[in-house]
Amino acid sequence: MAYSLLFFILFSLNCFAQNTISGFVTNSKGHKLAAVVVFNKTLGTKSTTDANGEFQINTENNATIALAFFKENYMFLERTISASDKIIHIELERITSLSEVVINIQNDKLFALRKMSDIEGTAIYAGKKTEVISISKLTANKATNNARQIYAQVPGLTINESTDGGLQLSIGGRGLDPNRTSNFNTRQNDYDISADVLGYPESYYATPTEALGEIQLIRGAASLQYGTQFGGLVNFKTKAPSTKPFELTTRNTLGSYNLYTNFTSLSGTNGKFSYYSFVNYKKGDGFRPNSEFESKNYFANLNYQFTEKTSLHFDYTYFNYLAHQAGGLTDVMFNQNPQQSNRSRNWFAVNWNLFALRLNHKFENNADFSLQLFGLDASRKAVGFRSNRVSIPDPGVGTERDLIVGEFVNWGAETRYLKRYSFMDNSSAFLIGAKYYQSKNKATQGPGSSSDNANFSMAYDEFPLYANQSNYTYPNLNFAFFGENIFKISNKFSITPGFRFEKIKTQAIGSYREIIFDLAGNSIFDKTIDENEIKDRHFVLLGIGLSYKPQNGMEFYGNVSQNYRSVTFNDIRAATPGQVIANDITDEKGFTSDIGIRGQIGSKVNFDASIYGLYYDAKIGEYPVAIPSYARYRDNIGTAVTYGFELMLDWSINKTFFQDKENFVWNWYTNTAFTNSEYLKSDAQNIKGNKVEFVPFINFKTGTGIGYKNFMSSIQLTYVSSQYTDATNSRTDPNDNTYGIFGQIPSYYVADISTSYKWKNFKLEAGITNFTNNNYFTRRATGYPGPGIIPSDNRTFYTTLEFVF
Repeated sequence: MAYSLLFFILFSLNCFAQNTISGFVTNSKGHKLAAVVVFNKTLGTKSTTDANGEFQINTENNATIALAFFKENYMFLERTISASDKIIHIELERITSLSEVVINIQNDKLFALRKMSDIEGTAIYAGKKTEVISISKLTANKATNNARQIYAQVPGLTINESTDGGLQLSIGGRGLDPNRTSNFNTRQNDYDISADVLGYPESYYATPTEALGEIQLIRGAASLQYGTQFGGLVNFKTKAPSTKPFELTTRNTLGSYNLYTNFTSLSGTNGKFSYYSFVNYKKGDGFRPNSEFESKNYFANLNYQFTEKTSLHFDYTYFNYLAHQAGGLTDVMFNQNPQQSNRSRNWFAVNWNLFALRLNHKFENNADFSLQLFGLDASRKAVGFRSNRVSIPDPGVGTERDLIVGEFVNWGAETRYLKRYSFMDNSSAFLIGAKYYQSKNKATQGPGSSSDNANFSMAYDEFPLYANQSNYTYPNLNFAFFGENIFKISNKFSITPGFRFEKIKTQAIGSYREIIFDLAGNSIFDKTIDENEIKDRHFVLLGIGLSYKPQNGMEFYGNVSQNYRSVTFNDIRAATPGQVIANDITDEKGFTSDIGIRGQIGSKVNFDASIYGLYYDAKIGEYPVAIPSYARYRDNIGTAVTYGFELMLDWSINKTFFQDKENFVWNWYTNTAFTNSEYLKSDAQNIKGNKVEFVPFINFKTGTGIGYKNFMSSIQLTYVSSQYTDATNSRTDPNDNTYGIFGQIPSYYVADISTSYKWKNFKLEAGITNFTNNNYFTRRATGYPGPGIIPSDNRTFYTTLEFVF
């Protein structure tokens, strides 16, 4: 608790006085402008003008301060001022010609600064590996949340692609399983949205891209503020309310295989009240038989600004979808025809209700406070025929199906206090916070009905001797206490140590049924086994980050952090034909580290280059076994390490060669990750020295975007080298016409093109995904929606018409 004592002392002291500069912002007619974002480029912080257009900034011991000013529909302005100035006047010029290229240039300037902030509200990002995806900069298939395009400039991510219109997001990286983003802490507007952060951290809901302002990804030391997980944080930030009293946006999309989506949002600000809401509807048939889907999504964000320093925010999210699942394929089936389906009675349904209430307050003494309450009431249901012998045809109507129902009811509270203070005549900041999380979730497995429709009722009467029966309750409890402090040693160098204390109590209370049949199919053993398993532990995670900024727009950073991953519901008790779980499976421990350099070269090149290492102890993984059935065995395999080099480079070609072309923009980017891995030791046979699963050595994306006036276009190429799917590094057997769950994911490449044209209040978007029509896959599933190979979409087309009123 030495860190806690240190932070308490820092919190209590106001060591040194700080110099401040006051200012105000007006338009060209002298009218004062509120809600202007003021970036302090020298210190890497930001503030906002109040209702009177006024702002204050710290100068400390700096001779000059570099500032930038941004407000929607006004020209971006940068200004260097003297620290001796006391009151400054800033005048912003309103944009009269809002072409897409002009907007893009404005967003580029804002985005370059946005990635540099050390402090955002009550969060500290100094010295961390961070990425921010600005959605307004993307020319991509937003209607179906095309993850290849949306996350194109985030190095090292592996993606499980789905065929359900982008209803779910599955990303991983650095040897972390991408399935439903379960190795990241997934949030929307800073609150948790996954099923259960501890026991079942899978994300069945992802905010639609059309509703987003940006996506934040924080890796490395992210565990200190956001949890214990190895992956870090993915935070979906919805769009801010329009500054107009009322704004309506509607987008309608048509695409291949009867795809139709509608996205309609209402937004506005009236005095102290502001709001942003949307309705999103999707349906389509999918590119394989038995893969149709339909979803409904509603969101409301209500905000009230009591005073200039105090605000209250409420969010509600409703998400419901039903998807027909075509099932997995064997290697032979995939090579013959990846568009075929061997399952017609598999269905999946999700019902999600999210609630969040947030209070923000700014104290007079350079301190910020936030309190967030959040809750989830949700369910996921899956029914179907799931034999691990994928080649067996579905027996059809009249035979049993397997049904799994999960019900999730949880709530939590997270509070943060951030204090800015002067240390060694430089601006430092201290963050302290706590999180309470409680859940009582249920999981039931049993016989599904003999029909072929989406019937999610248990059929105990129809199939009384169904073997895979279980009924569990998972009452989980988590309390966390965390803190970080930016020690600004100079105006260029900072050290950010941090800690996180965790108390985790997970329980599994319930029973499962064990039935043994003789060769004639008669039951010779039938017993219900009760369980009450409790795992109660507490521990402290430590981390530290370093940041050195030799000049504006350039930063050297490094960090190291301990990590921890609790076993999940599926790790404790699951019955999946393609997977067997060890009885003594336990939690994972380890750490992550990053060293890198990021910034700008002039105004022409943005880059982020880093090396990283990720160390796992008691890593959970899978390898093939033949007993009790041919399946993948899930256990703590041993100690493993992944390490690599990641590079993101974005070059403005127009600023290099065509600076005089005002309505022309052209950029090129490359995103490259070289990753290696190894199991250092293992008690299991034939694993030591092997590569870690889900680690392609090369993960490469490159693309270019060109725009002239109101026309924008982009083209992107993705290449991912082969990767293993189990710890024994089993090779692909092209003659496997039985299972499909063993072997590699072969290397693949895929290319996408997107375009848009804006005319007045209308915008037309169109594109082709996988325009080379490659056959490839990114996943070998052991459960839903397989088991087996899950093919990725072939060539598809889409077009979107947007209207803004």
